[in-house]
Amino acid sequence: MYWIQGTQQVVETTREPCRGTISDVGVTSGSIVVTGSLNMDFVVTVPRLPSPGETTLGSDFLRVPGGKGANQACAAGRIAGTPCVRMVGRVGYDPFADELKASLIEADVDVALVRSTRSAPTGVALIWVEKGSGRNSIVVAPGANHALTAEDIDAAGAVFEDARCALFQLETPLPAVERALFAARRRGAMTILDPAPAQRLPAAMLAEVDILTPNESEACHLLGQLPAPVTRAEAPVMAAALRKLGPRAVILKLGEQGCFFSSEDHEIFSPGFKVQPVDTTAAGDVFNGALAVALAEGMAMQQALAFANAAAAVSVTRAGAQPAIPSREEVDAMLLQGRRITA
Repeated sequence: MYWIQGTQQVVETTREPCRGTISDVGVTSGSIVVTGSLNMDFVVTVPRLPSPGETTLGSDFLRVPGGKGANQACAAGRIAGTPCVRMVGRVGYDPFADELKASLIEADVDVALVRSTRSAPTGVALIWVEKGSGRNSIVVAPGANHALTAEDIDAAGAVFEDARCALFQLETPLPAVERALFAARRRGAMTILDPAPAQRLPAAMLAEVDILTPNESEACHLLGQLPAPVTRAEAPVMAAALRKLGPRAVILKLGEQGCFFSSEDHEIFSPGFKVQPVDTTAAGDVFNGALAVALAEGMAMQQALAFANAAAAVSVTRAGAQPAIPSREEVDAMLLQGRRITA
């Protein structure tokens, strides 16, 4: 997912797009709302990821703002370059909460609906990053993220009134995610769900999703399969199976191979950028945040995929989650100058 960009191969029908369908046409400009988690990340670089029971000596240590929801909001805000992004979530009453909100504010994200709770501390994530490959292993202690309730979503429902895109992940309780998906769809927003951490999801919830964005292991989990690499040739079949679960479209992230978009009337394969990864922690979040910006600006789907993949490609070339998120200028430069992966 972090090296997904390039020339697209498109198969499409002549069916005309209409409001409420996922097609090769983006949505018009408007606000982006992100409902999800905020975590403080504790990151250690290791020579290789440790095995169970093994102690490994690390090197560099970073403490940086993260959380899948906050990462996506920060990416959308920084790349959009305008104050059009709003975040809905929960933090504790502690210094980490202040740092997380400050990072979002710096990226032009509205944090008025990031509420504090005394029932739990701000969430944290413990992250090991393998030197050389950028691969990682992550453990999340949700903390205040698990205090986000369906009632919180009801109270914040008006935030979706002018939203064009709404982003979601699974680091907050499912009842809150499902209520937010429902609220966003009923108000006409395009809903984009990153099904991570991987878990089986109810059909009613998936029916509220416009675009589902799993990677290979998450896609296998949703389909009740053992995790396994997915080839480009297998992608159309897997994406079609995922769409049968309820979402109207799927973007299947295929690592180095690129990504595959599938809807009722479009199939798009987008090859990737060749980059040297340093830290892949927030690559998927940057992808989704940039995708929302592209679609909200009205880009065609194949152009939006290229834009999102370029953003993710830049992000993995440096360490940390939110510190690695690129500017709009860096994304445009990657699109123009990046080396593309060929079959």
